[in-house]
Amino acid sequence: MEVLGILLVILIVLVLGGAVVAARSLKVVQQYEQGLIFRFGKVLPGTRGPGLTVIRPVGDRLQKVNMQIVAMAVPAQEGITRDNVTVRVDAVVYFRVVDPIKAVVNVQNYMFAVSQQAQTSLRQIIGQSEMDQLLAERDEVNRELRRVIDEPTEGPWGIRVERVEIKDVSLPESMKRSMSRQAEAERERRARIITADGEYQASKRLAAAANVMARDPAALQLRLLQTVVEVASERNSTLVMPVPVELLRFFEKVTPAGPGAGLSPSLADFGDVGVAEAAAAIGGVPPAASPPEEIPPVEAEAIPPVEAEAIPPVEAEAIPPVEAEAIPPVEAEAIPPVEAEAILPVEATAIPPVQAPEIKVPQISADGEQAERP
Repeated sequence: MEVLGILLVILIVLVLGGAVVAARSLKVVQQYEQGLIFRFGKVLPGTRGPGLTVIRPVGDRLQKVNMQIVAMAVPAQEGITRDNVTVRVDAVVYFRVVDPIKAVVNVQNYMFAVSQQAQTSLRQIIGQSEMDQLLAERDEVNRELRRVIDEPTEGPWGIRVERVEIKDVSLPESMKRSMSRQAEAERERRARIITADGEYQASKRLAAAANVMARDPAALQLRLLQTVVEVASERNSTLVMPVPVELLRFFEKVTPAGPGAGLSPSLADFGDVGVAEAAAAIGGVPPAASPPEEIPPVEAEAIPPVEAEAIPPVEAEAIPPVEAEAIPPVEAEAIPPVEAEAILPVEATAIPPVQAPEIKVPQISADGEQAERP
């Protein structure tokens, strides 16, 4: 019985030892991981793939490295662009480990190292770019930022930066107001250009319509009647008395004109040539040249000569001499002397003396009684 108990204890110890050895020797590597074996502190070449891996229970240590893509947010960095604008930019970096041995051996904490490298590179890109590039050319800035971050990390650290995206660009409030005013001015400029273009095209159409109406006077009368109908339908309280256009043309014809006056513009003949020119000007095509009209020859009539008449000579009349009349002398009249009048002396009037009135001043005695002083 004692031997059986001893064997049972030894069996139990062996089982427990085997379980401990198996626990230290058997390791499981996930599908997204790679395993590195450190034997007595030295990394073995090669990596262990996903699945069950057996290592030595004594002297071996398995370190797993995540091979998934890591999305790391870069804190917002404030800097000054090349055109001296203060901006605040934040980004996100996507990277993964391509060489597990370098990522574990060459750098102590590759996550922290990539984060610091991304921050410094973002500040560098802000200083090299302009504000318009950060706002409008995001793709080019992202590519340049990825190149700057990936250059020192992939070779020595075994980490590849897959993608870098700028999330937000914060501008100062004064710059935002300036950009809003600029955008408003640009929209106003476009609106004015469109309005002016519409007015220009409408004026071309109106010029062509005026030429057509001038060619046929009845068209102008129909247009007048149509205007009367529109006014009557909108404002029933308005009374419109149309004046026939023929009456106005009659007064224009009856009005006497000077010898050198031609037809007025309202009576000018706008034929097919005027309409073609207007249509060609609207369409941007030069008008076709019309055939020149033949001018009838003018026969020179004989101009009768003008005979010069004899001009009779003019006789000069004798101018009688003017006799100088004798001017009588002016006699000086005697001026009578002015007699000085005697000034009467002024008698002095005696002024009677003025007597001053007596003023009585009261006297105060030692006993306190008042006495009158003469």
